[in-house]
Amino acid sequence: MTQPRLLGGRYELDGVVGRGGMAEVYRARDVRLDRQVAVKTLRADLARDPVFQTRFRREAQSAASLNHPAVIAVYDTGEDTVAGTPVPYIVMEYVEGQTLRDLLHDDRRLLPERALEMVDGILRALDYSHRGGIVHRDIKPANVMLTRTGEVKVMDFGIARALTDASATMTQTAQVIGTAQYLSPEQARGERVDSRSDIYSTGCVLYELLTGQPPFTGDSPVAIAYQHVREDPVPPSQLDPEMPSYADAIVLKAMAKDPDERYQSATEMRTDITRALSGIPVDAAATMPVTAATQRLSPGSATEAMLPPVEDEEMPGRRGHRRERRWAWVRYLLIPLLVAAVAAGLAYWLLADRTAQVAVPDVIGENRASAEQALGEQQLQARFVEEHNARTEEGLVFKTDPPARTQVDEGSTVTVYISRGPRTAQVPDLVGLTRSQAEDRLESSGLKLGSVDRRPSEEQRGTVISSDPPNGAEVEQGSEVDIVVSQGGNTVPNVVGLSSADAQNQLRAAGFNPVVQPRETTQQPPDTVLSQSPSGGATAPQGSTVTIVVVQQPEPTEFPTPPPSTEDDGFPLGGSSSRGNSR
Repeated sequence: MTQPRLLGGRYELDGVVGRGGMAEVYRARDVRLDRQVAVKTLRADLARDPVFQTRFRREAQSAASLNHPAVIAVYDTGEDTVAGTPVPYIVMEYVEGQTLRDLLHDDRRLLPERALEMVDGILRALDYSHRGGIVHRDIKPANVMLTRTGEVKVMDFGIARALTDASATMTQTAQVIGTAQYLSPEQARGERVDSRSDIYSTGCVLYELLTGQPPFTGDSPVAIAYQHVREDPVPPSQLDPEMPSYADAIVLKAMAKDPDERYQSATEMRTDITRALSGIPVDAAATMPVTAATQRLSPGSATEAMLPPVEDEEMPGRRGHRRERRWAWVRYLLIPLLVAAVAAGLAYWLLADRTAQVAVPDVIGENRASAEQALGEQQLQARFVEEHNARTEEGLVFKTDPPARTQVDEGSTVTVYISRGPRTAQVPDLVGLTRSQAEDRLESSGLKLGSVDRRPSEEQRGTVISSDPPNGAEVEQGSEVDIVVSQGGNTVPNVVGLSSADAQNQLRAAGFNPVVQPRETTQQPPDTVLSQSPSGGATAPQGSTVTIVVVQQPEPTEFPTPPPSTEDDGFPLGGSSSRGNSR
């Protein structure tokens, strides 16, 4: 039994569920989280081309930066090695359902209201991506998923840019025609595009959902692109007389040739769709002339349809024939020129790399070297500017201009702001100042007064006795400095001559902490205060210590007891006188 292919040691590939011009999509299982995912890999034959690898990674970056219910979620990116070649892959949300292309291929007719609801989902995704500076550039039915619950999800953000490289050729007919049918005029002319190009492509998708056919068809990308530039689409109501009038108005405004005449944002187009679904007249007006709309290219007649509209004035005789011959020469001259111009524009859009746009990478919090490397990988130039920033560590990036995820031309310069850390200031000497004086001095130093605490002190009442941080400390400019202000001192009561108990009670009542020091003497009555420190009447901080000297009576002197006498009346006990013995 064949072992399933495992990507990154985590994603077990099941089978191919789709193929595109540059990628293959597999159904897979995340063995770590035990969930089903979709894995898109760059085709092996393109993986050796560093340009395609760069474009594929760019798609991953664009898609990963979007987090919206109407956008296929990207879970992970990585690389796998196949035959010694690194093949990048993108792990995405697996959606059960079908693309709008599959839906259209089933020849299922949609109610206009349902078509508007689907396009509203596309516009929700575009509104989110446009706000993030990302233009899809390849909105088409194949890039829109419809889930089993009817939700719309847009996918393949950035993949169109991968096909605009010089290695993509006009021989990729099926892929190019599929894209060209939804191409905006400015894309066909090779001009720079903005979010309104996506609006045009969305209008093409809505046209096809309403009518069952794209607005323009032809046998070559050039023929189709020419019609996007020069021809007006047939209004949907001419293809289906039962089509509501709002369908013409919304579609034709979205598909206006001039971007300034289109909806200027996805939100604006959604507003008209909401009005239409609510039965309210839409703001858009279908002003496209019917005569222009009928100049539609049919299969096999691309060359004939490329003729510029010419209205010949009927003139009799040889003069009329001469005028007809002159216009015939004009046609013969203009047709090749117009075809060449459109072909050049289409080739420019498909092949030129110089209009490629990239997303500015997010380098916030990176150091200078890392930021420069990240920008270089996106073919962007870095211009570094150092500025003080209180919220970012010194040496790290705190801002870029343009900001991260903005689409810019390759080779553009991005200004990168490196933090020099916060501006610092030295805490001034505040001791001895009043509160208002201290506040003024702090303000002149670029600092602010913080909390003010009051404590008893021998210093003059109302003056600063300390600060936190202390004098001379280096702090961030704008920081707060707390101060302590003197409440002044209390008068120490005179307790000399009082009993120890009375003296201690008075000192405590005055806010002091008495400490008793005994001294033996007989000059004063016992338990009497002989002296105190500080002395009575002095000023001392509340809560400070006052020492009192208290009389302590000396212990009585003890004399030793004499030993018992051994003689009675001068004679030894129990003996006789020697004189008596002598007689």
